[in-house]
Amino acid sequence: MFRLTDFNYNGKTVFLRVDLNSPVKNGKIISDARFRAVLPTLLYLLEHNAKVVIATHQSKPYNEDYITTEQHAEILSSLIGREVEYVEDIFGKYAREKIKSLKPGEAIILENLRFAAEEIKQKPLEECEKTHFVRKLAPLLDYVVNDAFAAAHRSQPSLVGFARIKPMIMGFLMEKEVNALTRAYESRERPKVYVLGGAKVNDSLRVAENVLRQEKADLILTGGLVGNIFTLAKGYNLGVANIEFLEKKGLLGLVDWAEKLLDEFYPYIRTPVDFAIDYKGERLEIDLLSDEKWLFDEYQILDIGSRTIEKYAQILKQAKIIVANGPMGVFEIEEFARGTVGVFRAIGESEAFSVVGGGHSIASIYKYDIQGISHISTGGGAMLAFFAGENLPVLEALKISYEMFKNKEKKENPL
Repeated sequence: MFRLTDFNYNGKTVFLRVDLNSPVKNGKIISDARFRAVLPTLLYLLEHNAKVVIATHQSKPYNEDYITTEQHAEILSSLIGREVEYVEDIFGKYAREKIKSLKPGEAIILENLRFAAEEIKQKPLEECEKTHFVRKLAPLLDYVVNDAFAAAHRSQPSLVGFARIKPMIMGFLMEKEVNALTRAYESRERPKVYVLGGAKVNDSLRVAENVLRQEKADLILTGGLVGNIFTLAKGYNLGVANIEFLEKKGLLGLVDWAEKLLDEFYPYIRTPVDFAIDYKGERLEIDLLSDEKWLFDEYQILDIGSRTIEKYAQILKQAKIIVANGPMGVFEIEEFARGTVGVFRAIGESEAFSVVGGGHSIASIYKYDIQGISHISTGGGAMLAFFAGENLPVLEALKISYEMFKNKEKKENPL
């Protein structure tokens, strides 16, 4: 793949695709973590006199956090100490005129890409490059830099559509992500432990199956809804309240798959031995084998319990490679953040090379100031797809672009 330092950007127009899709509360962006992650790439381009056209999506139609990129422009401007102009258009005449009028060292940010219908669906690269989006913007661009690792598992015009039309280049964040995830996946250091939590059960089952079958993992620790599904698959009754919740989420159908994985890979998949519920406003921990488990009929599981945290921590401190995605429970409620914080602290305290990802995971790491994790990935779904052994469309597009342009472009190192 092309690297950022392979080209001279002086006076060139660069389309910089990033993923600044951020949490929003009461209409305001509440985290700048993804903004900070792409700053090295943005600043490099500006310092090398590029004319930068920044593009990102934010949420999906009809969601509460489906907002314009006006705040994104303000946050970027404050972080880099120079104006990033918000352009209330994507590929229409107004946007194209703004791109044409850019001067070297200037940056604009286009409107939320998902305001364009072509950006909502996923299509193969060949169809993406025929879109109005790509056809209207391509003639104005010299290079396309992709730093949107968190969206690397998607195939949409802004992400893959330019690959055969313009040189498509990895940004510094993309390169850092690919290197860290590849190291964790391919490393021969042992033991390798995966921690799968959160609510993306389907994705997590794909990861578990791939890494165990390919002998890329020695042990898998589970929590969150992933842990609940595996616990049910082991034959434990988690009570009416929890089974109804999993059914409502459309997850009960995954129990059979989890059971097959347990049959094939037992005892390499570990599940919680105790859980925490909110009983009359207090955290109450219930052992899976205790007489109190009838409470699961009325109360929802909100976290793993202390015995599970301790068992997991002991395993993690012995590991050489750790990959973790998703929280152990409802970490947004302080009393039920213990599992997530305890497990992530153990990861940080271990001497392992560790990769932790997923939006909720990142939020908890920053909220509780957890130190010592080797690489915090900006991608949740993309990271899971990578460890599930799947091809990521954006990485494939970067490779296609390299093959297409490596002999056509005279590469100049601006340094």
